[in-house]
Amino acid sequence: MLAAAVVVVALVIVLGTVDLPDPSFIRDRVASAGPWGIALFVVLYAVLSATPFPASTLTIASGLLFGLAVGATVVVFAATMGAYLGYWGARALGRGQVARTEWDRLRRLDAMLGRRGLLSVLLVRLVPLPFSLVNYAAGVSAVGQRDYVVGTMIGIVPATVAYTALGAYGTSPLSWPFAIALLAVLAIAAGSALLARRLGLTGAAE
Repeated sequence: MLAAAVVVVALVIVLGTVDLPDPSFIRDRVASAGPWGIALFVVLYAVLSATPFPASTLTIASGLLFGLAVGATVVVFAATMGAYLGYWGARALGRGQVARTEWDRLRRLDAMLGRRGLLSVLLVRLVPLPFSLVNYAAGVSAVGQRDYVVGTMIGIVPATVAYTALGAYGTSPLSWPFAIALLAVLAIAAGSALLARRLGLTGAAE
């Protein structure tokens, strides 16, 4: 949450003080690269989102590079790929130990995650937990592959659209679309923090 807030504040400051090129010019240059431009961005995003790197910066960049609709679609696809990589990496390294645990509380939690994997993943994707942390935690748990992928893909949509809109309209920081995007980001941040508190995840989120 803190990282996201810092990114938003820094973006507003930069957009208000730096003379940036017209977005249509940037997108034309990116489009000139053809499918390779999108493919390179997807690979970069997927790899970095599987690590602790703050992917929100790349989400904003996608809006600037590809526009709102294409940028948001690219990010949802790339972020889900990255989440899948982190999930399977953690699963290969740590699932066996968790499955064999004799700690009763952890066994009950693991069983619950196996039964309610989709809802569990959907909820944690809506709260301000580090993206990579959720990848790893889900990987070592009993959350199934399908529940994880579907929950991730749906859960990241609200924040993805809001952050992509910041990039898409960021070169016009005084415009209504940018103001709406900024308000959406702040509303999502506040709402997700409230949800985290209701779920008892405030310590992990911070």
